[in-house]
Amino acid sequence: MASVVIKNWDNKTWLSSQNYINSFNNFLIKNTKINSNFKILDIGCGRGKILGSLKSKLKLKYKPLGIDIVNHKDRDKRIKFKKANILNLSLRKSQKFDLIMIKQTIHLIKLSKVKKLLKSLEKILNTKGKIIIFTLDTENNEIPTFKLMKLKLNKSLIRDKEIFKIITNLYPQRIQKKFIFNVRISKKKYLEMIKNRYISTLIPFSKKQLIQGIQEIKLNYKNKLKFKDKLNCIIL
Repeated sequence: MASVVIKNWDNKTWLSSQNYINSFNNFLIKNTKINSNFKILDIGCGRGKILGSLKSKLKLKYKPLGIDIVNHKDRDKRIKFKKANILNLSLRKSQKFDLIMIKQTIHLIKLSKVKKLLKSLEKILNTKGKIIIFTLDTENNEIPTFKLMKLKLNKSLIRDKEIFKIITNLYPQRIQKKFIFNVRISKKKYLEMIKNRYISTLIPFSKKQLIQGIQEIKLNYKNKLKFKDKLNCIIL
């Protein structure tokens, strides 16, 4: 996985709001038929709030396992956590999962390693288990951006398309869905998210570039931002 560390994607953003978590978990339940017996692995879990909430909602018998390269002090205690790079992850051969989730993380992996990752995950899936992958919508993305951020994001989305091609070739019988969440957020709050580099696109920018970008957003967007956060979902 890339050395880039994203610490704030699920910290005080719409992605950490209870409305988002509830909406996302309802989508998961509907499309994967999760029940209380499921053993779940979340790759790139962040603070683990999504699966922690799911644990409570479905009264899961087994704590979900979250993998991340950052060990957040405020991570959800309802999940098990392992600090690791998924490409170097070592699990017991007997440890199998009914659902493996990769949410907005696969783009951090080198293209040459995507196939290796997916094949390794197949080995820890139960017979009827599923892998579910979420990436940003590559066609109609509505995330508010400034000019430089937009250019960087578009490059990332092109890469996501390449990853999608790899998955398509490996799994021609895949199922495709789309998760959409209506975001309503103040411009002030969103600018704080920009400062905190809430998305990997912002990581390489200098402080000066961020300040210039914030000024662009101040000029080009209304005080209340309304847009759709759209994710492509692939079920294997």
